[in-house]
Amino acid sequence: MGSERRSIGIGLLGLGVVGAGVARILQEKAAVYARQIGYPLEIRRVLVRDPKKPRDVAVDPALITTNVREILEDPGVEMVIEVMGGEQPAYGYLLEALQAGKFVVTANKEVMAKHGAELLATARQRNVDLLYEASVGGGIPIIAPLKRDLLANDILSVTAIINGTTNYILTAMSRGVGSFDEVLADAQRLGYAESDPTNDVEGIDASYKLSILATLAFHMDVHPEHVYREGITKLAERDFAYARELGYAIKLLAIARKRDGAVELRVHPTLVPQDALLANVDGVLNAVEIEGDLMSRVLFQGPGAGSLPTTSAVVADALDAAVSISNSVYWPHSFRREAGLRVVPIDDVRSRYYLRLRVADQPGVLARIAGVLADARISIASVIQRELEGDGTAELVMMTHEAPEADLRRALDGMRALEGVDAVETMLRVRP
Repeated sequence: MGSERRSIGIGLLGLGVVGAGVARILQEKAAVYARQIGYPLEIRRVLVRDPKKPRDVAVDPALITTNVREILEDPGVEMVIEVMGGEQPAYGYLLEALQAGKFVVTANKEVMAKHGAELLATARQRNVDLLYEASVGGGIPIIAPLKRDLLANDILSVTAIINGTTNYILTAMSRGVGSFDEVLADAQRLGYAESDPTNDVEGIDASYKLSILATLAFHMDVHPEHVYREGITKLAERDFAYARELGYAIKLLAIARKRDGAVELRVHPTLVPQDALLANVDGVLNAVEIEGDLMSRVLFQGPGAGSLPTTSAVVADALDAAVSISNSVYWPHSFRREAGLRVVPIDDVRSRYYLRLRVADQPGVLARIAGVLADARISIASVIQRELEGDGTAELVMMTHEAPEADLRRALDGMRALEGVDAVETMLRVRP
């Protein structure tokens, strides 16, 4: 638009909770942002599915459309903000917007996890930017530091609590509030969990976010299928009591760790020492811990979900894009690929382990279990044995020393086949 520019045109895809928040902030702070950028930010079109649906923000009805072509083909729309969610049709819209030379801001973790490399390459080809701070950690600034502030470091590890729903559930269970099902129902009543919580409680959401973080941290294309994943649905209240007794908290950790020219990528419930910073990130808070070769561990912590933190991140990205558009200058992020890095199979990952078994309360059972572990070259660090309600069974809780996952799995199979072992109830990894 050059010297004839009067404003920076925005097309908004989605007017749900976050979309309404973005529209409201852009309207309420229009004068402030116009002074900061040099031009007003003008919402030219808003894409919705149902124009008649009541909204939480007042938007001129003339701007509402159900036809995405009115945004993608409008030369006056220089920036597209996508807050629709889901992989499709959002991915197709974002790709087309970038191909048309429009700057793009998105909060879409699924699209970025699955298609981020392609979209970023398209943005570079068209000399525009794709900004996605809100896709990980809500209001926590983490994408920009990885792209810029931490570039001098060789990142060694990223360890994160990046799902507020699961962190709320685990925090409540650790405080004895109730079982998993009871706490989940409470989280749904409070609006922290969706009616279908599968993406959260099975670790899918966290695996998307870890894919994005690991791609930036290790300069490699990471996709969700590269991430080993376990959810929190099998945890019992007694696991939290034992963890506390042993000096640990239980958190759903997303771990990306460089080791011997390879990268571990995993999301699972993990025992974290109680004196560690991440052990004390409670409720719906999120945190991302980065370790680099030139620094100690640094922790980014804050609200990981909700309309206001996500809206804040989206609007901040929009302002960043607007500065580039206003100045007609964009310095693309240099994304180098690290040659030779591979993903470590879960069987090759080494860890310490927490095991909880239900066994017959009789002589020789513990010795047979210890023998199976010894055969798998796994040594025991500590054992707790408790009688269970006088029914002839006992509970064994063991902490092991570090061992490869494949050896541990082989030992678990051997334990299940032993006389006197009723069940292997829980296996948890201990934070490296």
